Amino acid sequence: MTKPLLPSLVDIWQQTLNWQPTTQQQKQFQQLYELILEGNRQLNLTRIVNPEEFWEKHLWDSLRGIAPLLSGEIDFSVSSACPAFIDIGTGAGFPGIPVASAIANCQITLLDSTGKKITFIEKTLSELALSNAKTLLGRAEEIGQQTQHRERYDVALIRAVGTGSACAEYTLPLLKKKGLAVIYRGNWTEEETTALENAVEQLGGVIESIEKFTTPLSNSIRHCLYLRKVINTPTKFPRAVGIPTQNPL
Repeated sequence: MTKPLLPSLVDIWQQTLNWQPTTQQQKQFQQLYELILEGNRQLNLTRIVNPEEFWEKHLWDSLRGIAPLLSGEIDFSVSSACPAFIDIGTGAGFPGIPVASAIANCQITLLDSTGKKITFIEKTLSELALSNAKTLLGRAEEIGQQTQHRERYDVALIRAVGTGSACAEYTLPLLKKKGLAVIYRGNWTEEETTALENAVEQLGGVIESIEKFTTPLSNSIRHCLYLRKVINTPTKFPRAVGIPTQNPL
């Protein structure tokens, strides 16, 4: 049976992100796609299996969040030449695996609370030879209170997990001062911005920007929220497992 091929769409990469994958990165993306199709037989990794949809909703969307870093347009104020990223609730490895492929000089930790998904990701990282990525099994609320992780990261990525306020509570405790949280969203409203401002202030951050954009193939509306850590997060945050979602700030 012929393996489905991802579209290359190099021109769209360049036009939309001011970046394009190398031949090696394109091969990694294709291999990742095949590994996820295979993994889907045992695990519920993703319902997005059409090649064009996978390219847009998993690969392009993952890298759109860090587009300002890829193109060099925005300084993420990272503190070293080898920035430490964490992808919270990575699931099947998004956005973390595409980010690891795209930014070779970063070290990225892929966090998830499901052991089977972590096992899948470990195998995938080995197959893709991505030595700048590693896995972490756990919950963000617990990891954020551990000294080896709290305030240790330059960039925290979080996609499709909870409310904006909950995402802020998961990410900001893990960031160093001046670090950046990138929250991936679909729709977003002014009311949500007001609620998020209140939460972010309590957590030691500010909303740096909110970007609205459309995806290049399906013209879906998406948002990326960029939160900057400005002071140390109070030690009571993050709260216990489940509380940030059940009782948002």
